[in-house]
Amino acid sequence: MVQYAAIATLLGCTVVYAAPTSVTSFSDAAITKVKSNLLQIATHSWEIGTAMEALTELEWPSLSVFGGSLPPPVTLAPGTASDIISWTTKIVKAKPNPNALPIIDGDGAVGDPASIGVAVELTNWTRADRGDHEFSTAAGHQLTYLLDVAPRTSDGAISHRSDQVQLWADFVYMAPPFIAYFGALKGGSGGLSLLQIAYQQCKLYRQHLRDPSGLWKHIVLGNGQDLHHWGTGNAWAAAGMLRVLQTISHSKLSSKMKTEQADLKSWINEIVSASWQYQHANGTLFNYIDESSSFADTSSTALLAAVTYRMATLTGDTGHVSASDKAYNLIKASVDSNGWLRNTVDPETFNTPSLAGSHSPEGQAFVLLLQAAYRDFKAS
Repeated sequence: MVQYAAIATLLGCTVVYAAPTSVTSFSDAAITKVKSNLLQIATHSWEIGTAMEALTELEWPSLSVFGGSLPPPVTLAPGTASDIISWTTKIVKAKPNPNALPIIDGDGAVGDPASIGVAVELTNWTRADRGDHEFSTAAGHQLTYLLDVAPRTSDGAISHRSDQVQLWADFVYMAPPFIAYFGALKGGSGGLSLLQIAYQQCKLYRQHLRDPSGLWKHIVLGNGQDLHHWGTGNAWAAAGMLRVLQTISHSKLSSKMKTEQADLKSWINEIVSASWQYQHANGTLFNYIDESSSFADTSSTALLAAVTYRMATLTGDTGHVSASDKAYNLIKASVDSNGWLRNTVDPETFNTPSLAGSHSPEGQAFVLLLQAAYRDFKAS
């Protein structure tokens, strides 16, 4: 093994040794049930955006930012991404006011409607009718809202809420990946500027939310702060920065942003490393990661495990894969025979478990993101 590694190094190859795993993958039938349930209950803007991203990574990996170079092909084979394009088309055509800036009602959130923006951009880029500008207009209006209309902090961080300046870790998954994707498709100096803005928003959010432990607070500034280290919030932040990183990396402008890519890798690893220190023996993370009085939460555990597999695939560092393997096994055991993820946090209260008989749309999506990340890790 050492001799092979030395030869490969001389040849300029990158050698990645996968850590041994003891994971039995989800069956296709189980994943189909999880997906079907997700599509039934995703209604809010962030739920729809996360569902679309999960479907893209799982079903159409070559079109995700993890799968290939950007921009994507202009022409897709018949049926490719048909579910994404159909869903996006319904949303854009259902806008009550075509001139409204957000793509969809965000329930008072600035960032959440932007989570659908990548799918809108993909639909526009691959549209058959090149004279149809409805999707480009919708994406452009969403970008204008984020950059020119939404409230900001004094140092330039875009607020996650429209009625006050307030920063949520959730924002990092919702808006910066869209801004970055817009930039990667735009290209040139304008595209580079947007990629830089996406990176800068991640940087600003980290400055406001990160604690010395490496974990992020959930909500700061304004009324109704949540200064705890919410598991899902940390997962949103790490997963969002990872999508920005991969968008930059797979764009034609990658060589101009080497320092920014190194920063993003470091910042993602901070959250991953800090989080798994608090993993419990059965593989779970608690809803408030570092608080023993909190409760086990499968949602954050699933998404942080997905990020960990993605980072291992990207960097070759498998140091945290054993933690993500334990988490994967826990998530698999937590999905019931009907395809529902159990033991989730209520995504609208942040601090209470989901009630009996209720389910988390984002938790369902996180299972699909985890499965896609695990599959790609194993393939590497």
